[in-house]
Amino acid sequence: MSRSAHPAGPRHADVLPEGHYSAPPADLNALDPKVWARTVSRDEDGVLTVGGRTVTELAEEFGTPAYILDESDFRARARAWRTAFGTDADVFYAGKAFLSRAVVRWLDEEGLNLDVCSGGELVTALSAGMDPARIAFHGNNKSVEEITRAVEAGVGRIVLDSFQEIARVAHIAQGLGKRQKAQIRITVGVEAHTHEFIATAHEDQKFGIPLAGGQAAEAVRRALTLDGLELIGIHSHIGSQIFDMSGFEVAAHRVVGLLKDIRDEHGVELPEIDLGGGLGIAYTSSDDPREPHEIAKSLTEIVTRECEAARLRVPRISVEPGRAIVGPTAFTLYEVGTVKPLDGLRTYVSVDGGMSDNIRTALYDAEYSVALVSRTSDAEPMLTRVVGKHCESGDIVVKDAFLPADLAPGDLIAVPATGAYCRSMASNYNHVLRPPVVAVGDGEARVIVRRETEEDLLRLDVG
Repeated sequence: MSRSAHPAGPRHADVLPEGHYSAPPADLNALDPKVWARTVSRDEDGVLTVGGRTVTELAEEFGTPAYILDESDFRARARAWRTAFGTDADVFYAGKAFLSRAVVRWLDEEGLNLDVCSGGELVTALSAGMDPARIAFHGNNKSVEEITRAVEAGVGRIVLDSFQEIARVAHIAQGLGKRQKAQIRITVGVEAHTHEFIATAHEDQKFGIPLAGGQAAEAVRRALTLDGLELIGIHSHIGSQIFDMSGFEVAAHRVVGLLKDIRDEHGVELPEIDLGGGLGIAYTSSDDPREPHEIAKSLTEIVTRECEAARLRVPRISVEPGRAIVGPTAFTLYEVGTVKPLDGLRTYVSVDGGMSDNIRTALYDAEYSVALVSRTSDAEPMLTRVVGKHCESGDIVVKDAFLPADLAPGDLIAVPATGAYCRSMASNYNHVLRPPVVAVGDGEARVIVRRETEEDLLRLDVG
């Protein structure tokens, strides 16, 4: 790889422009274990390895960009959640974070349930052999076809999101001669400390039925009268990328209050409560996520305390981690194409992917880390912005990060913590082909979602 010198952008904190960065790290070659998959390290030559394979080998075999997923890390995190909550609670992996048939099989083998929110996610789960009784079906606008398929398949629960859906699911289930287990999703008025577009519990949004004004109570009344439904619980989800448990405490208090009202009005104690997901992960060194056992202990104590105060039996708790399991297990591997210094500002580093494989920076103003991974460097740190190849000024992968000043075309860099939502939200913007997902473990690497080809792209264009 070429190491040709080029005029670098600013290198020292006292001459840097204002931005989202902090001071340069003491060692640009160090890897913060909080943001990288657990088997990631550097070999004696300074090349990043994962699961016993070097990134240079992976790039040569599978090309770049590519999502590289540490299978053993995924399994370990899934087991940690299952162990933390034990047999008296349910852990549903949120498939929207990232789903493939290989992932479904890993979940099955590790004893987790699965949460899907579209017909496509449902068919993926069923095609991989997941027991439909262990599937929950979410969504704010499930079609008649999707509901019918879910009921026919025997999904364990459908989460009802509106008055119309309560009637729709009941009608379809009754027509099929079935009584569908269901939960009602309510909005409890708790806004998690998160980005506006991923806060999902305040009333002014598309999900759920508001607790305020008695709407949730009315939804329960209707559901309890319908022969096609077996109402088993209440569902609440307060947002995403949450580190502070105080929002869950307020949400649990309000949900348990509704359960008490249901008991007092109908003489029924619903057996389940689903607190959703949204637990945060470390994208940068400044993030400090909680461990699954801490989360399980906290949520269990909160619900138990609220139920004791309301003189209710403690319901079975469900949670829905998605990002918290798959997010840290993968990184995106890129090749540097162009290095463009802007005097007095920063250096723009262009890679062979971009917003088509990671839209989160543009969509949510998300922050990521990045590292040179095909070698180490003793060069001074330079402030960079890692950008993609798309014809879009907002095509930014990492807004502000320090990379070595001798970074050059042909180098490999990697962005960690891209296991959640990056491949799921990937697109063909500018007709760019979506990258593969490569699972690595015990020295072996295999494609679990293959790279798109030009033939794939043209196959849908029937014009």
